[in-house]
Amino acid sequence: MSHILSRRHFVQTLTATTAGFATSTFAAAKPREIQKAIMWGTVGVKGSVLEKMKLVKEAGFTGVEPNGGMSREDVVAALKETGLKAASVCCHTHWAKPLSAPDDATRRVGYDGLVLSLGDAKAYGATSVLLVPGVVSDKVTYEDCFQRCVAEIKKTVPVAKDLGVKIAIENVWNNFVTKPQQAVDLLDAINSEWVGWHFDIGNVGRYSPAETWIPLLGKRILKLHIKEFDTRKMTATNPGAGFGAKFLEGDNNWPAIMAALDKIGYSGWGIAEQGGGGTPEGLKDLSDRMTKIFAS
Repeated sequence: MSHILSRRHFVQTLTATTAGFATSTFAAAKPREIQKAIMWGTVGVKGSVLEKMKLVKEAGFTGVEPNGGMSREDVVAALKETGLKAASVCCHTHWAKPLSAPDDATRRVGYDGLVLSLGDAKAYGATSVLLVPGVVSDKVTYEDCFQRCVAEIKKTVPVAKDLGVKIAIENVWNNFVTKPQQAVDLLDAINSEWVGWHFDIGNVGRYSPAETWIPLLGKRILKLHIKEFDTRKMTATNPGAGFGAKFLEGDNNWPAIMAALDKIGYSGWGIAEQGGGGTPEGLKDLSDRMTKIFAS
């Protein structure tokens, strides 16, 4: 009898162990839950909104990031026909009319542009709007930029809450927020669940590795811009040449970046903002390379 029980116990143990191994192996092999989209300004092919979105879909993307201020009717119709999703909306006024401007009139145009973009996002089913918060210049100090953009964004939070669309601040080359702690400080000052971060992986390459930003920003990262950077291509007069590298051919440590995103549990959209999307073949190449990046 004891022999039968021992054998039965062995079989049960072996079955459970095998099942556990299979489950853990499946979990390890499970692809990351990052969906591929592309920024509208990166879609360089000619054609109508619908024609461009069809090419984006054929290239293997499942989403697109329209600009604010586009024809809502055209965008909604094209999204419906192609089945693409709006991953985000990019505010269209934030560079020319920044929220950090010294004069009230310019800031008002920037505010109105952000509000319009939030409305666009609502119409398209996007959950956030990409915002460049301000620009530091010879007329705007870092502290001025910080205080003004915090005040203007706080004014916009009730609109975002009412629409159910978050504001996602992007790190760009605006001489503002060049260190991860500065990003945290900015979000802390705004102090709203309706404001998070649109993390541009390539834009931080000039300053520090992207994987060092991700742990600090954590769950506040709402969306990703997928972009390559190569410090070897930079020159003293043209640091922007660093953006000339193709995906997987620059300095970005994609395995480390993906591992850092895994640790914070990121899932959602990875949006390409990368040169090369001027032809159908170029769009397909971007899509294929992104697939490899997400599998890193």
